[in-house]
Amino acid sequence: MKTFNYTYPVNVYFGEGSAKTAFSNELKKYGKKVLLAYGGGSIKKNGIYDEIVSLLKEENKEVIEFNGIMPNPTYKKVQEGVELVKKENIDFILAVGGGSVIDCCKVISSQAVIDEDIWDLEYVHGKFPTEGIPMGAIVTASGTGAEMNGGAVITHEEKNWKGGIFASTADFVVLDPVYTLTVPSMQVLSGAFDTLSHALETYLGNSDQDNVSDDVALAIMKNTVVNMRRLLKDINDEQARSNLMWDSAMAENGILKCGHQTDFQVHQIEHQLGAFTDCNHGQGLAVIQPVYCYHILNDAREKLTRFAQVVFGQKTAEEGLEALQNFIKECHLPTTLPELKSKVEITNDLLKKVADTTNLIKTNPRTLTKEEVYDILLECM
Repeated sequence: MKTFNYTYPVNVYFGEGSAKTAFSNELKKYGKKVLLAYGGGSIKKNGIYDEIVSLLKEENKEVIEFNGIMPNPTYKKVQEGVELVKKENIDFILAVGGGSVIDCCKVISSQAVIDEDIWDLEYVHGKFPTEGIPMGAIVTASGTGAEMNGGAVITHEEKNWKGGIFASTADFVVLDPVYTLTVPSMQVLSGAFDTLSHALETYLGNSDQDNVSDDVALAIMKNTVVNMRRLLKDINDEQARSNLMWDSAMAENGILKCGHQTDFQVHQIEHQLGAFTDCNHGQGLAVIQPVYCYHILNDAREKLTRFAQVVFGQKTAEEGLEALQNFIKECHLPTTLPELKSKVEITNDLLKKVADTTNLIKTNPRTLTKEEVYDILLECM
């Protein structure tokens, strides 16, 4: 195993009604003004907004709203949030939503307390913020695991770049599966595939074959597949949603990466695809992941064989990848790029731009070239 240091700073409250316990235990630590951040307004339709505002008022908090955080949150939206935080002298940020809302808030938290532009700080100068306004996260759509770490993915529209920013980590997290019950089936399954991809990409990184992290990753993948299938039978299966919510958290709380290098080349490709098309992240992964795995099959045959056996009950790596493709179809997720909802037409020229701007990972079974990324994208058509 590789040398590592593991510290886990997030206090997790899991289960029905856990928001009340979390607020009672946690909010007394912070000042009066709370920025309540959320997305397009679905929480106002399903009752979550009213419940959260009521709980905040019980704790004598003043609520300032910041809404309209979009899927694939933009750098411009981050700056809007920073302006509001500074104008209102916000003491605490509460992100209520899925990964996009949480990611946006993590970057707002850090940017609000530093003078440097956080994008330039990280991408130009290679430095990372060490402070931020305290924040919490209430997950209403699981899959990204964004609530469990300090990483965030933001789209910089002017640069046509969608990339990771290392920012603040939530001080506490509420994982109440009941909050996910109104999320549409396609959104749930798309998010769950993101979880599956997180575990698979961590698993495929260069590491010792007997690394215990591999066993945990395989267990998370198997459990994710089992519970996605349960939701295909009953979308209101609360136990399945509970399991998927915790699978998502486990895949991204850092434990799988202990002593372990990671792959995440598929995520890098999809990030740039998303930067140009604004496609759904989980659905983009569903299209790219099998094609990528076939592309590196001979470089990761042993691991992909074990993946086939443990996750899908197949004998060979090839059979496992075929099972993965069939599972994606079973979930009614897209299998080709033209099936994705895109703000622009997906053409070969656009895919060349995606490939040329994709970050290449060096800790995967084999480092790709830009030309190979382009070939993979063409195969996805």
